[in-house]
Amino acid sequence: MITSIPEISWEYSCELAGAYTLKDIAGTDIGRWIMHYEGNVFRPPSEANSILLQVTCGCSHNKCTFCGMYKGTRFSLKDDSVIFSDIDFAAHHCRNQPRLFLCDGDVLNIPQKRLVPILKAIKEKLPWVRRVATYANTKSIFRKTPEQLRELYDLGLTMAYMGLESGDDVTLKAINKGADSERMIEMGRKIRAAGMKLSITVLLGVAGPERSQIHARETGRVLSAIDPEYVGALTLMITPNTPLYEEHQAGRFRLLEPLEMLTELRELFAATNLSRGLFHANHASNYLPIKARLPRDKEAILSLIDSALRGDTALKPEYMRGL
Repeated sequence: MITSIPEISWEYSCELAGAYTLKDIAGTDIGRWIMHYEGNVFRPPSEANSILLQVTCGCSHNKCTFCGMYKGTRFSLKDDSVIFSDIDFAAHHCRNQPRLFLCDGDVLNIPQKRLVPILKAIKEKLPWVRRVATYANTKSIFRKTPEQLRELYDLGLTMAYMGLESGDDVTLKAINKGADSERMIEMGRKIRAAGMKLSITVLLGVAGPERSQIHARETGRVLSAIDPEYVGALTLMITPNTPLYEEHQAGRFRLLEPLEMLTELRELFAATNLSRGLFHANHASNYLPIKARLPRDKEAILSLIDSALRGDTALKPEYMRGL
C-alpha cells in the first residue's frame, strides 16, 4: 500500500513492471494505471520500497560477462514527456514513499540540460522525497564535471550505486568491466567529492579459483582507497545467456565452492579498511550473512567467518540462495 486515498487503494508491484492496480474498498479491481516502464526494471535491494522512475532504458556498457540484466535491451533515453508524466503520477499516488530511485543502468549519461529539469520536477512535485539515488558507472561519472555532479547533488541526487565487482585489473579485464582499478578509484572519489553517498558492489567468486585471493586483496585495496559509505558483497551466481555461463558450460570457468567463497570473503574483508562505512554481505546470494560497521566490528566479523570456516557456524543451504 503506498497511499491512503479515501475509498480506493493503489497497489504497486516492481515485478509487474510498474503496474498500479486501482481497487475499491472491497478489494475489487476497478482499473489499471501503468507507469511507463520498458523492458526489465532493476533496482538495488535497499531501494525495494522506493518510487522507481525510469528515465533511461538498459545499460550503455552492457558488456560485462557475468551480467544478463539488460541483454537484448538497447540503451536509450526516454522522452521527457513520458518522464514528467510519471512524476505527475507519483505526485498523486506515491505520497508514502520517501525515496526515489532513477532507473535504469546509466542515468548520469543524460545530458545535464535534461537531467536538471527532471530533478527540479521531483523536488517541486514530490517534496516528501528525502533521497534520490541512481546507478552510476565510471564512464557516466567521467562525463560529468565536478561542478555538474555538485549541481545534481544540490537538486537532491544524494546517493549513487557503483558496481566495482573486483579491484584486480586482470579480473576486471576478463569480465569486460570497461575500467581498471585506477579509474574505479578516481571516479569513486569524484562522486564522493560531490557530496553524494556511495554504495559499492563487489562480487565474490568472479575471478575464479586461480585469482581468488589476489581478487580479494586487490578489491580490499580499492575499497579502502575510495572509502565509500556502503559496501555490498554479493556471491557470484552464474546466469544463462551470459558469456560467463558459456565459459562455465565449456569447463573454462569453475565456480568456487562454498568454503572457497568464504575464504575469499575473509581475505577481502580483512583487506578492507573504511573510515566509517557499512560492509554488507547479507544479499540472498551469500552463504554467510554479515553486516558490519568498520572499523568497529572488524575483529568480531573475522572471528565469525573463522567460526564458519571451522564448521562451527552453519552456512546458508543452497536452496535458500537466490539472485
